[in-house]
Amino acid sequence: MRYDRSIVEGPLRAAVWKLAWPTMLANIIGGLQGLVDHIMVGHLVGYAGNAAIGVAWQIFVIVIVFINSLFTGMSVLVARFAGAGEEDKVDRTVYQAFLTAMGIALFIMAPLGFVLSPMLLDLVHAAPNVKREALPFLRIMFLFSSGMLVFYMLGGALRSAGDARTPMVLGVATTLLNIALNVVLIRGLGPIPSYGTKGAAMGTSIASGVVALYALYKLWRGGWVVSFPRHGGFAPDWSIIRSLFRFGLPSGVQGIAMNIGGLLMLGFIGSLAKSAAAQAAFAISYSQLFSLITWTSLGLMGAASAVAGQNLGAKKPERAIAGVHSAARLGLIVAGCIGLTFVFLPRHLLAVFGMSNPDVVTIGTQLLRVLSVSGLFITVALTFTGGLQGTGDTKSPLYISIISQVVLPLGICFVIQQVSTLQPLHIWIAILIGHATRCTLSVVRFDQGKWRTIRVE
Repeated sequence: MRYDRSIVEGPLRAAVWKLAWPTMLANIIGGLQGLVDHIMVGHLVGYAGNAAIGVAWQIFVIVIVFINSLFTGMSVLVARFAGAGEEDKVDRTVYQAFLTAMGIALFIMAPLGFVLSPMLLDLVHAAPNVKREALPFLRIMFLFSSGMLVFYMLGGALRSAGDARTPMVLGVATTLLNIALNVVLIRGLGPIPSYGTKGAAMGTSIASGVVALYALYKLWRGGWVVSFPRHGGFAPDWSIIRSLFRFGLPSGVQGIAMNIGGLLMLGFIGSLAKSAAAQAAFAISYSQLFSLITWTSLGLMGAASAVAGQNLGAKKPERAIAGVHSAARLGLIVAGCIGLTFVFLPRHLLAVFGMSNPDVVTIGTQLLRVLSVSGLFITVALTFTGGLQGTGDTKSPLYISIISQVVLPLGICFVIQQVSTLQPLHIWIAILIGHATRCTLSVVRFDQGKWRTIRVE
């Protein structure tokens, strides 16, 4: 048997941890890439460069999340088939997910992203100096995103099949290569000129592309827990692709809705009296430092998804429930420890990124202290979202996210803006209320247990 049966037969806490820790570590190390980008750009370009990267990533993620929704659908199928021991179905699912994602990335995402980038930056009210830095960054990311997509696909497939260590190794390799390239491309070295903000996008694209080529070679040759099928047709299999969209599309719409909500929230931030300072504080405090919590939580989300899906495939739903609750408890411990640093060391954390502007430091400190509480809610919300998605219930997280992370926080900001003067703290509290609501609804929905009846054909 190719798959690790301890996920469906051994001690649950050990199974969750075995899947979670490599992903958590890979996410933390992978996040260093963004930290290095922001630190170097902050010192070389200034806070406008930090704001540019934050705004550009917020836009780019909206598009890439939709394609990654195919990988959510793939993960549902892979986990269920792996739990049932059906190896051929696992491999065919992975290949079709790759084929579909590449078609969308190369023939839709790249050309449209390049053309529409200026309008997307206008949508979020990017200040002129921020837009000047963000435009080339965003266009490079759209044009050369294929390598990143292969990495995301492979990581999701391997983790759903029970192997979280291989994605960790590949993630570390990508990050180290990316950091090395960014040090050269952002600052310049010898005959290589300084590319500033766009050098960060160049380094990311080159590093992910190199690792993606190696991954495709391994998938073709075999040796991992998942691989490309070596027999049968290599043309699109529309029955599998329909299943990918059936389970993945709600996740894609969820991600798009949440990120559109994030863009609209950036619009509220851009309307503040000190918009550039607030955008820079948001880019560092929320997009980077808060990611210390979301990176680890996403690792636990992936573990909860794989454990729930495989145990449901093995017809052990009670183990699926216990596994998700175990992942949530681990998340609370990690989020609590990181949150304490936000409370007691906010200025020191901001100083690492070269944030010395008094307005940026004041706003960033305020945001970090709110996020220290918000992190407790979001880590539980994400682990229970993983449980729902892993069992095939990808629609409930969509509805929950639209209510809690789009309608509610944006509605709060809109009402305050109409009746009073919108301040940064109002926006941060709206984000906190949204996270708390998402946590509550996710837990309630999962514990209802309606996912037990979802079938995978």
